[in-house]
Amino acid sequence: MTGWRFTLERRWLGYLAAAVVFAIACVGLANWQLSRRQEALTEIARVDVNWESHARPLTEVLPTLTSFAEADKWMPVTMFGRYLVDDQLLVRGRPLNGNAGFEVLVPFELADGSVFVVDRGWLPVGSKQDTPDIVPAAPTGELTVVVRLKAGEPTVLGRSAPAGQIATIHLPDIAERVGEPTFTAAYGVLATEDPAPAIRPTAVAKPIPDEGPHLSYAFQWVVFALMGFIGLGWAFRQEYRIRNSDEPRERTRAAERRRKRDLKPKSDAEIEDRLLDRLG
Repeated sequence: MTGWRFTLERRWLGYLAAAVVFAIACVGLANWQLSRRQEALTEIARVDVNWESHARPLTEVLPTLTSFAEADKWMPVTMFGRYLVDDQLLVRGRPLNGNAGFEVLVPFELADGSVFVVDRGWLPVGSKQDTPDIVPAAPTGELTVVVRLKAGEPTVLGRSAPAGQIATIHLPDIAERVGEPTFTAAYGVLATEDPAPAIRPTAVAKPIPDEGPHLSYAFQWVVFALMGFIGLGWAFRQEYRIRNSDEPRERTRAAERRRKRDLKPKSDAEIEDRLLDRLG
Protein backbone atom coordinates (compact mmCIF):
# COMPACT_ATOMS: atom_id res chain seq x y z
CA MET A 1 0.00 0.00 0.00
CA THR A 2 1.63 3.22 -1.21
CA GLY A 3 0.96 6.85 -0.37
CA TRP A 4 -0.52 7.68 3.02
CA ARG A 5 -3.29 5.08 2.93
CA PHE A 6 -1.36 2.90 5.38
CA THR A 7 -2.36 5.37 8.13
CA LEU A 8 -5.88 3.88 7.96
CA GLU A 9 -4.59 0.46 8.98
CA ARG A 10 -5.72 -0.79 12.37
CA ARG A 11 -2.18 -0.72 13.77
CA TRP A 12 -1.65 2.95 12.95
CA LEU A 13 -5.13 3.94 14.08
CA GLY A 14 -4.26 2.25 17.37
CA TYR A 15 -1.08 4.34 17.62
CA LEU A 16 -3.14 7.48 16.97
CA ALA A 17 -5.65 6.51 19.65
CA ALA A 18 -2.81 5.90 22.12
CA ALA A 19 -1.35 9.34 21.35
CA VAL A 20 -4.75 10.96 21.92
CA VAL A 21 -5.25 9.15 25.23
CA PHE A 22 -1.73 10.10 26.31
CA ALA A 23 -2.39 13.75 25.39
CA ILE A 24 -5.68 13.78 27.33
CA ALA A 25 -3.89 12.37 30.39
CA CYS A 26 -1.13 14.98 30.08
CA VAL A 27 -3.63 17.82 29.78
CA GLY A 28 -5.48 16.50 32.82
CA LEU A 29 -2.24 16.46 34.82
CA ALA A 30 -1.42 19.96 33.58
CA ASN A 31 -4.80 21.21 34.78
CA TRP A 32 -4.24 19.49 38.13
CA GLN A 33 -0.92 21.30 38.50
CA LEU A 34 -2.60 24.61 37.63
CA SER A 35 -5.26 23.98 40.28
CA ARG A 36 -2.54 23.20 42.82
CA ARG A 37 -0.85 26.49 41.90
CA GLN A 38 -4.12 28.35 42.36
CA GLU A 39 -4.49 26.80 45.81
CA ALA A 40 -0.97 27.98 46.68
CA LEU A 41 -1.70 31.49 45.41
CA THR A 42 -4.92 31.57 47.43
CA GLU A 43 -3.00 30.56 50.57
CA ILE A 44 -0.36 33.25 49.93
CA ALA A 45 -3.07 35.89 49.55
CA ARG A 46 -4.80 34.63 52.71
CA VAL A 47 -1.60 34.94 54.72
CA ASP A 48 -0.97 38.45 53.38
CA VAL A 49 -4.46 39.60 54.32
CA ASN A 50 -4.99 37.82 57.65
CA TRP A 51 -1.58 37.68 59.32
CA GLU A 52 -1.28 41.38 60.13
CA SER A 53 -4.99 42.12 60.47
CA HIS A 54 -6.48 43.53 63.68
CA ALA A 55 -7.24 40.88 66.31
CA ARG A 56 -10.97 40.26 66.80
CA PRO A 57 -12.72 38.54 69.71
CA LEU A 58 -12.65 34.75 69.39
CA THR A 59 -16.41 34.33 69.67
CA GLU A 60 -16.94 36.90 66.92
CA VAL A 61 -14.93 34.82 64.42
CA LEU A 62 -16.03 31.42 65.81
CA PRO A 63 -19.60 31.88 67.05
CA THR A 64 -20.01 28.15 67.80
CA LEU A 65 -17.71 25.36 68.97
CA THR A 66 -17.81 23.70 65.53
CA SER A 67 -17.62 26.74 63.25
CA PHE A 68 -14.57 27.63 61.17
CA ALA A 69 -14.20 29.07 57.66
CA GLU A 70 -11.03 28.45 55.67
CA ALA A 71 -11.01 32.16 54.78
CA ASP A 72 -10.28 32.86 58.48
CA LYS A 73 -7.08 30.81 58.54
CA TRP A 74 -4.25 32.81 60.21
CA MET A 75 -6.79 35.38 61.41
CA PRO A 76 -5.66 36.75 64.82
CA VAL A 77 -8.25 36.48 67.59
CA THR A 78 -8.09 37.57 71.20
CA MET A 79 -9.50 35.84 74.29
CA PHE A 80 -9.41 36.17 78.06
CA GLY A 81 -9.18 33.30 80.52
CA ARG A 82 -6.68 30.84 81.96
CA TYR A 83 -4.59 27.92 80.79
CA LEU A 84 -5.50 24.41 81.94
CA VAL A 85 -1.86 23.56 82.56
CA ASP A 86 -2.61 20.06 83.84
CA ASP A 87 -4.03 19.12 80.41
CA GLN A 88 -0.93 20.16 78.44
CA LEU A 89 -0.02 17.87 75.53
CA LEU A 90 2.98 17.44 73.22
CA VAL A 91 2.38 16.82 69.51
CA ARG A 92 4.92 14.36 68.10
CA GLY A 93 6.74 14.51 64.77
CA ARG A 94 6.87 18.28 64.22
CA PRO A 95 10.06 19.23 62.34
CA LEU A 96 11.33 22.81 62.15
CA ASN A 97 14.18 23.84 59.85
CA GLY A 98 15.17 20.20 59.47
CA ASN A 99 15.18 19.51 63.23
CA ALA A 100 12.85 17.02 64.88
CA GLY A 101 10.66 18.29 67.66
CA PHE A 102 7.27 18.77 69.27
CA GLU A 103 4.53 21.39 69.45
CA VAL A 104 3.13 22.30 72.85
CA LEU A 105 -0.67 22.34 73.16
CA VAL A 106 -2.36 23.85 76.20
CA PRO A 107 -6.16 24.09 76.50
CA PHE A 108 -7.34 27.60 77.36
CA GLU A 109 -10.54 28.01 79.40
CA LEU A 110 -12.68 31.05 78.59
CA ALA A 111 -14.94 32.92 80.99
CA ASP A 112 -18.03 30.98 79.83
CA GLY A 113 -16.36 27.64 80.63
CA SER A 114 -15.65 26.65 77.03
CA VAL A 115 -12.14 25.57 76.04
CA PHE A 116 -9.99 26.60 73.10
CA VAL A 117 -6.78 24.72 72.26
CA VAL A 118 -3.65 26.89 71.99
CA ASP A 119 -0.43 25.83 70.27
CA ARG A 120 2.20 27.69 72.31
CA GLY A 121 5.06 26.85 69.92
CA TRP A 122 7.79 24.37 69.03
CA LEU A 123 10.43 22.56 71.10
CA PRO A 124 13.31 20.34 69.90
CA VAL A 125 13.74 16.75 71.00
CA GLY A 126 15.94 16.26 74.04
CA SER A 127 19.67 15.74 73.97
CA LYS A 128 19.39 12.29 75.59
CA GLN A 129 15.73 11.30 75.21
CA ASP A 130 12.83 11.48 72.78
CA THR A 131 11.16 14.33 74.69
CA PRO A 132 12.12 17.99 75.11
CA ASP A 133 14.75 18.71 77.75
CA ILE A 134 12.64 21.57 79.08
CA VAL A 135 9.00 22.49 78.44
CA PRO A 136 8.48 26.16 79.39
CA ALA A 137 5.48 26.37 81.69
CA ALA A 138 2.39 28.19 80.52
CA PRO A 139 1.56 31.27 82.59
CA THR A 140 -0.92 30.76 85.40
CA GLY A 141 -3.82 32.94 86.42
CA GLU A 142 -6.00 35.17 84.27
CA LEU A 143 -4.43 36.52 81.09
CA THR A 144 -5.20 37.81 77.61
CA VAL A 145 -4.02 35.69 74.71
CA VAL A 146 -3.87 36.44 70.99
CA VAL A 147 -3.67 33.46 68.63
CA ARG A 148 -3.92 32.88 64.88
CA LEU A 149 -6.54 30.39 63.75
CA LYS A 150 -5.87 27.09 62.03
CA ALA A 151 -8.12 24.15 61.19
CA GLY A 152 -7.85 20.99 63.27
CA GLU A 153 -6.08 17.98 61.83
CA PRO A 154 -7.41 14.51 61.00
CA THR A 155 -6.23 11.37 62.70
CA VAL A 156 -3.57 9.21 61.04
CA LEU A 157 -4.33 5.50 60.91
CA GLY A 158 -1.78 3.44 62.83
CA ARG A 159 0.00 6.41 64.41
CA SER A 160 0.02 6.43 68.21
CA ALA A 161 1.72 8.38 70.99
CA PRO A 162 2.72 7.74 74.63
CA ALA A 163 1.02 9.30 77.62
CA GLY A 164 1.07 13.09 77.59
CA GLN A 165 1.56 13.18 73.81
CA ILE A 166 -0.63 13.02 70.70
CA ALA A 167 0.15 12.13 67.09
CA THR A 168 -1.95 14.85 65.41
CA ILE A 169 -3.92 17.90 66.51
CA HIS A 170 -7.24 16.08 66.32
CA LEU A 171 -9.44 18.41 68.34
CA PRO A 172 -12.29 15.96 69.13
CA ASP A 173 -9.75 13.67 70.83
CA ILE A 174 -8.41 16.59 72.86
CA ALA A 175 -11.99 17.56 73.80
CA GLU A 176 -12.52 14.06 75.22
CA ARG A 177 -9.35 14.39 77.31
CA VAL A 178 -10.36 17.80 78.65
CA GLY A 179 -13.94 16.80 79.40
CA GLU A 180 -15.28 20.33 78.87
CA PRO A 181 -17.09 22.01 75.93
CA THR A 182 -14.21 22.52 73.47
CA PHE A 183 -13.83 24.19 70.07
CA THR A 184 -13.37 21.25 67.72
CA ALA A 185 -13.05 22.87 64.28
CA ALA A 186 -10.11 25.21 64.88
CA TYR A 187 -7.24 25.84 67.25
CA GLY A 188 -4.81 28.75 67.52
CA VAL A 189 -1.06 29.21 67.20
CA LEU A 190 0.14 31.61 69.87
CA ALA A 191 0.99 35.18 68.94
CA THR A 192 1.14 36.99 72.31
CA GLU A 193 0.35 36.43 75.98
CA ASP A 194 -0.35 39.24 78.48
CA PRO A 195 1.24 39.10 80.97
CA ALA A 196 4.07 37.51 79.00
CA PRO A 197 6.22 34.77 80.54
CA ALA A 198 10.00 35.04 80.71
CA ILE A 199 10.43 32.12 78.33
CA ARG A 200 8.16 30.33 75.87
CA PRO A 201 8.47 27.73 73.09
CA THR A 202 9.65 28.87 69.65
CA ALA A 203 6.85 30.87 68.03
CA VAL A 204 5.31 29.85 64.72
CA ALA A 205 6.82 32.03 61.99
CA LYS A 206 4.85 33.68 59.21
CA PRO A 207 4.70 31.28 56.23
CA ILE A 208 7.10 32.19 53.44
CA PRO A 209 5.27 32.92 50.15
CA ASP A 210 5.96 30.02 47.81
CA GLU A 211 3.69 28.99 44.97
CA GLY A 212 5.88 25.97 44.19
CA PRO A 213 6.90 24.58 40.78
CA HIS A 214 3.32 23.85 39.67
CA LEU A 215 3.35 26.26 36.71
CA SER A 216 6.53 24.77 35.24
CA TYR A 217 5.18 21.25 35.80
CA ALA A 218 1.95 22.18 33.98
CA PHE A 219 4.01 23.48 31.05
CA GLN A 220 6.04 20.26 30.98
CA TRP A 221 2.88 18.12 30.80
CA VAL A 222 1.64 20.18 27.83
CA VAL A 223 5.02 19.68 26.14
CA PHE A 224 4.78 15.92 26.77
CA ALA A 225 1.35 15.87 25.12
CA LEU A 226 2.75 17.62 22.04
CA MET A 227 5.76 15.32 21.96
CA GLY A 228 3.42 12.34 21.71
CA PHE A 229 1.96 13.71 18.47
CA ILE A 230 5.38 14.78 17.21
CA GLY A 231 6.68 11.25 17.77
CA LEU A 232 3.66 9.79 16.00
CA GLY A 233 4.21 12.16 13.05
CA TRP A 234 7.84 11.11 12.84
CA ALA A 235 6.79 7.43 12.82
CA PHE A 236 4.24 8.14 10.06
CA ARG A 237 6.92 9.85 8.00
CA GLN A 238 9.42 7.02 8.40
CA GLU A 239 6.81 4.43 7.44
CA TYR A 240 5.88 6.50 4.40
CA ARG A 241 9.50 6.62 3.22
CA ILE A 242 9.88 2.86 3.61
CA ARG A 243 6.65 1.97 1.81
CA ASN A 244 7.21 4.47 -1.02
CA SER A 245 10.93 3.94 -1.47
CA ASP A 246 10.40 2.79 -5.09
CA GLU A 247 8.48 5.91 -6.08
CA PRO A 248 10.56 8.31 -8.27
CA ARG A 249 9.80 11.37 -6.15
CA GLU A 250 10.70 9.56 -2.94
CA ARG A 251 13.94 8.31 -4.55
CA THR A 252 14.79 11.90 -5.44
CA ARG A 253 14.07 13.05 -1.86
CA ALA A 254 16.16 10.21 -0.44
CA ALA A 255 19.08 11.12 -2.72
CA GLU A 256 18.82 14.76 -1.60
CA ARG A 257 18.85 13.72 2.05
CA ARG A 258 21.96 11.61 1.49
CA ARG A 259 23.63 14.51 -0.33
CA LYS A 260 22.95 16.86 2.59
CA ARG A 261 24.28 14.32 5.06
CA ASP A 262 27.47 13.97 2.99
CA LEU A 263 27.98 17.74 3.02
CA LYS A 264 27.92 17.92 6.80
CA PRO A 265 31.36 18.00 8.52
CA LYS A 266 32.31 14.52 9.67
CA SER A 267 33.99 13.63 12.91
CA ASP A 268 37.06 11.38 12.91
CA ALA A 269 34.99 8.53 14.26
CA GLU A 270 32.42 8.87 11.48
CA ILE A 271 35.14 8.94 8.78
CA GLU A 272 36.73 5.85 10.30
CA ASP A 273 33.37 4.05 10.39
CA ARG A 274 32.75 4.83 6.71
CA LEU A 275 36.19 3.52 5.68
CA LEU A 276 35.58 0.32 7.63
CA ASP A 277 32.15 -0.09 6.00
CA ARG A 278 33.70 0.23 2.55
CA LEU A 279 36.45 -2.21 3.33
CA GLY A 280 33.89 -4.60 4.72
